[in-house]
Amino acid sequence: MTDYGHQLSFGLHLTPAAEALEETRRLAHQADQAGLDYLAVQDHPYQPGHLETWTLISNLSTATNRVSFLTDVADLQLRPPAMLAKAAASLSVLTGGRVQLGVGGGAFAEAIASMGGHPRRGAEMVAFTEESLHLMHKALAGGVVRLQTDHHAVTGYHAGPLPPAPVQLWLGAQKPKMLAVTGRAADGWISPLNVYVPPEEVLTRQQIIDDAATAAGRDPRSIRRIYNVLGSIGTNGAGQGLVGDVDVWVDALSDWALRLGFDTFVLWPAGEAEAQLALFTSQVVPTVRARVAAVRGQR
Repeated sequence: MTDYGHQLSFGLHLTPAAEALEETRRLAHQADQAGLDYLAVQDHPYQPGHLETWTLISNLSTATNRVSFLTDVADLQLRPPAMLAKAAASLSVLTGGRVQLGVGGGAFAEAIASMGGHPRRGAEMVAFTEESLHLMHKALAGGVVRLQTDHHAVTGYHAGPLPPAPVQLWLGAQKPKMLAVTGRAADGWISPLNVYVPPEEVLTRQQIIDDAATAAGRDPRSIRRIYNVLGSIGTNGAGQGLVGDVDVWVDALSDWALRLGFDTFVLWPAGEAEAQLALFTSQVVPTVRARVAAVRGQR
């Protein structure tokens, strides 16, 4: 059993597609009103139909009151780390602390190059990502930031403003070397969708993170664990990801929290998103919270 004991939180993936903007705005308002914890937006700016992620999040933040925002995940090869930290700190100030940063090393080298980015691969991308995490942690803490390496040339950035609440850095990772970077340098692990990292493959990845954290002198329990869950609630028949009624979802998410160690679940709804979100927030989320709390209370 791998329960790290974090308080559970729940989020909704919002598509950045320009053609879906009105639905995206409705979903953001619905999630905010229902008390959801996070709205998560992917970052693929090379897609011609996608709005730029930070611009969309900034716009949605003005129409919501309490829900926090999460990049799921921001491409570090297209967003210089010091500037990304500046953007996150700025939006945190503007929203009263409603920002967390999911980041990734950049999975699509050719697409990155098409926008003028440097397409790092393999060991170079891993090293760049780990250094970027250290740089961003320093920048988010304020003060003077310097980092001179083969991958970064930050000569004395005076960081600020300070965010009113901590902005954590959660790393999207799937393979062993990036999972180890998560353990050494990130505040959390964002798993790819459950159709890419299915539940039966999670524990081996958690162990890589935990071993790397321990070797670096960190407590593995300090690292958040976030699962992107594609599926549909209350539907019959076949479909990708987690498909079933409310009970199926409650059983699955409770198990994945208590046995696999996830503390945050981001719904990627298949089918009619507004109806899926209503079921998720009104029936799945409160029941999972209650069940996990009850099991923890019996230990």
